[in-house]
Amino acid sequence: METDKKNPVLREGFLVKRGHIVHNWKARWFVLTPDKLLYYRYEGGKRDSCQRGKVLLKDCVITCPFLEHENRPLVFKLQTKHGVEHFLEACSREERDEWAADITAAIDKLQATDGGKLMKQKDLPESRLHNINLSEVLDSMYDVHSGIKLSNHVEQGSTYSNCFSGSAVVDWLVFMQLVLTRGEAVTLSSALLEEGLLRTVGLKSVEAFRTAGLSEQFMDDSTALYSFSDSLKKRGSVKAEKSLSAVELSGKVIKRGYLLKQGHRRKNWKVRLFVLRSEPAFLHYYDPTKDDISPAGGFTLRGCLISSLDDNGVPSGVKGNIQGNLFKIITKSDTHYFIQAPTHQQKMDWIDAIREQS
Repeated sequence: METDKKNPVLREGFLVKRGHIVHNWKARWFVLTPDKLLYYRYEGGKRDSCQRGKVLLKDCVITCPFLEHENRPLVFKLQTKHGVEHFLEACSREERDEWAADITAAIDKLQATDGGKLMKQKDLPESRLHNINLSEVLDSMYDVHSGIKLSNHVEQGSTYSNCFSGSAVVDWLVFMQLVLTRGEAVTLSSALLEEGLLRTVGLKSVEAFRTAGLSEQFMDDSTALYSFSDSLKKRGSVKAEKSLSAVELSGKVIKRGYLLKQGHRRKNWKVRLFVLRSEPAFLHYYDPTKDDISPAGGFTLRGCLISSLDDNGVPSGVKGNIQGNLFKIITKSDTHYFIQAPTHQQKMDWIDAIREQS
């Protein structure tokens, strides 16, 4: 997108937005400027020239993370000064936090420009970890309605039920305002682990607990798994089961991001969340408009061929006047996938990452 000196683009990319009237989720292209957040539709692999809406950032309040949407842990909320709430979902925790940080910086700058007073370091509230009651924290985590959500997770071919990830615990502690920062959340979680109120699940968290110092025992990581102590049986026990799909999804996540994919039947273009994994090497894609946590499709990268498509003209096999930042993957079974990245650099990054696994 072109920029101008008066209103430069600070950040842009795909986010999934919840509708105001019909509460469905739609992928939109967002553009952050110093005083507003614009969003556009993507049709046929192209961004509309006309914006679909905008959020004026002056006096907005941002909440990150925002955990009230089940199966959508990567949402943050932006509330305008008139009380209008916008719920936005990123493709990863890192992307979510970067968007939130950039929007917060823009809001703070507007406040400072308008003569408002920003909090100095000495004005910030002190840590809430002093004299905290671990049993009360555990009771809050364990609450069926407002506590941390138990779900199934996959690690190295095993599916563990009734557990949660380290990053989910950190997100929950920040969202519930039991701590001020992610670092404080890790310290508090490590104390819960040390006292036996939480326990490790799977190889990654077990190894971290065994080898790290006290302050680093708990991992703020979406692939490190934990559960409640064995003494808390009411909400289910952890079980490990093997399945073929679990093996596919058990690899280490190498890369995540929103890309456009051409459908095999109707040849229409849709935004999908792509997740690249290694050991075993698989590429899965998800429909971000649905709450389903299972992939909409995927394939092994063993024997795949990947190529960058020329930006001059419409490549063979691509429907419509779709040009720019395209690449193609041909699987071992000769299935052709046409994919479009938002930028040339993102296209090359994805091609390099996939080639390393194929």
